[in-house]
Amino acid sequence: VKTKERQTKYILTFVFISDEGEYDTFILISLFFLSRCSSEKAKSVVFGFLPILTWLPSYPLKQYLFGDIVSGISTGVMQLPQGLAYAMLAAVPPVFGLYSSFYPVLLYTFFGTSKHISIGTFAVISLMIGGVAVREAPDSMFAVNGTNASQVVDFEARDARRVEVVVALTTLVGIIQFVLGLLRFGFLAIYLTEPLVRGFTTAAAVHVSVSQIKYLLGVHTARFNGPLSVVYSLDAVFRNIASTNVVTLIIGLVCTVFLYFIKDLNERFKKKLPIPIPGEIIVIVSTGISYGMVMSENYGVEVVGNIPTGLLPPKIPDFSVFPNLFPDAFAISVVGFSIAISLAKTFALKHGYSVDGNQELIALGLCNFVSSFFHTFAVTASMSRSLVQESTGGHTEIAGLLASLLVLLVVVAIGFVFQPLPTTVLAAIIMVNLLGMFRQMKDIPALWRTSKIELAIWLVSFFASVLLGLDYGLVVAMGFAILTVIYRTQCPKNALLGQIPDTGLYFDAEECSGIKIFQSNTSIYFANSDLYVSALKAKVRPNKVIIHIIKLYIIFCVLWFCPGVFIEHTLCRETPISSRRLDVELGVTREVVPGVKKQKDHVYTNGQMTENHAESESEDDFFLQRMTPIHTIVLDFTPVNFIDSVGAKTIKSVSQHLLFLKKALKDRIVKSGLIH
Repeated sequence: VKTKERQTKYILTFVFISDEGEYDTFILISLFFLSRCSSEKAKSVVFGFLPILTWLPSYPLKQYLFGDIVSGISTGVMQLPQGLAYAMLAAVPPVFGLYSSFYPVLLYTFFGTSKHISIGTFAVISLMIGGVAVREAPDSMFAVNGTNASQVVDFEARDARRVEVVVALTTLVGIIQFVLGLLRFGFLAIYLTEPLVRGFTTAAAVHVSVSQIKYLLGVHTARFNGPLSVVYSLDAVFRNIASTNVVTLIIGLVCTVFLYFIKDLNERFKKKLPIPIPGEIIVIVSTGISYGMVMSENYGVEVVGNIPTGLLPPKIPDFSVFPNLFPDAFAISVVGFSIAISLAKTFALKHGYSVDGNQELIALGLCNFVSSFFHTFAVTASMSRSLVQESTGGHTEIAGLLASLLVLLVVVAIGFVFQPLPTTVLAAIIMVNLLGMFRQMKDIPALWRTSKIELAIWLVSFFASVLLGLDYGLVVAMGFAILTVIYRTQCPKNALLGQIPDTGLYFDAEECSGIKIFQSNTSIYFANSDLYVSALKAKVRPNKVIIHIIKLYIIFCVLWFCPGVFIEHTLCRETPISSRRLDVELGVTREVVPGVKKQKDHVYTNGQMTENHAESESEDDFFLQRMTPIHTIVLDFTPVNFIDSVGAKTIKSVSQHLLFLKKALKDRIVKSGLIH
């Protein structure tokens, strides 16, 4: 059925024939929706939900395939050790980092809109997940011999429970992201301003670095979570520093120096190198050395341990822990999405394509939700891997697909090879990859020169996250960022504009003669309407010294021309104090001059004074000549986004206030007997 008329006839005829109660109603509703949904709309919905259908049929094999293969292999080689390392941050066994480097990456190929970001494990998200896992399943819950200082922990039971908590948390994160995407909440990331995110991620880098010190030194300490966890972790490390394993420390330092050298070499010669040098080759070398020298047994070096071969069967998450995990899940959802969308938009702008924020939310939600049934933890885009994927020639999501297949090969076939890998090597990989985050410290002098408010947001986000923990720190940072918006409306930039000669432009320059053009770069609402009026008076009010000189001049003129009248009325009449105060505030003063006519008057037009000749004027206009140069006040509302009812009443009261001053002053002079 192609035409609307045929659709209508078809529905009516069908309903008339099938008179079967509820079943008939169901058919009617179904056909109604089918009639409203054309094939083009259905196609657009399907293509929007599965972006791979838009580019895969026209994929240019000759131009893109080689670059995607090289990029996929390079990214996969980098993703393997990072998956193992970030699993340590998430407080789960390393193999679960490999699972998290396969399933979500595979799913993002079908649902994602960015061609260059690398989805998978990420330090900040892994650390937030690890904090939740440690809180919900601490070591004290699995003590075998009591709770004294010599307790023995059942690590197998502890790790199993932490995996359950992490998987449930990942499921909840996926649900939240998917629902937000369906509700078109892709704009949510704009409330996490860039200084806030950069300060937060820098603080996360501090947390990650502190948590890896014990692996570099080979000491055993408890993992802390919550406010001042950084301080407690450093205190625990220094208290046990005497038990440092020297061999572990040497391996960690050598790997750190080597990885830093390779990273610096790649950055210096990135234009000359066809592909970055894979520094992660140190993993293979150190694994071989550790296996050959049996470091775990001979020198007490801690290694990765058991990595089961193959994939685990799917399992339903433990939904009973959802109520305790919801606040953490929401924070992880927002932070993960903001990191992913910021990277996606950066690459999209560079390569000339667009990304859909709502679809990215849906894609991340599906990646986390579906993958959680296969024992993964929450993922997002990785900055370091995304840069590698883009710089090595990756053009489409095929590169990510190939990287995930490389991880699958390791998990299924050769995962056991990495069992002798020292954990200090993984700690070195993590800390070297955090260098990019620590370079964000350079934002401080830049923000000092450009915006003190954004600098305050950066610093509050950083120190709150370091001292209070990432969860509370994020809440404090977002609250402070919202307060800065209120502060901007309370303390706006106020200026009196002037016309640039020979143009129609008005700036904060030399003012127009006789005209006060007042501009305040804020909206006018209940919270700042009084401040707006105060700023207007402060800008428009003449200098008080000039006011007093003008008033003395008026007294002198009146005494000279009409001394009797002046003395009589100054002694006998009652002048409202409020009127005198308002006169002084706005500087509205008048002069009495002799004569009954004048031949020409000065008229101000757009800041320019012209001469207007008149044969006669009224007596009021003659006697009420302006002593101050202000005859017009213009309120420039160009920067004003909105005005509420309180603001509108305030502006109206200012206008009525000025009219009252003019009338009050005129009445006072009329009562004085100087004019009739």
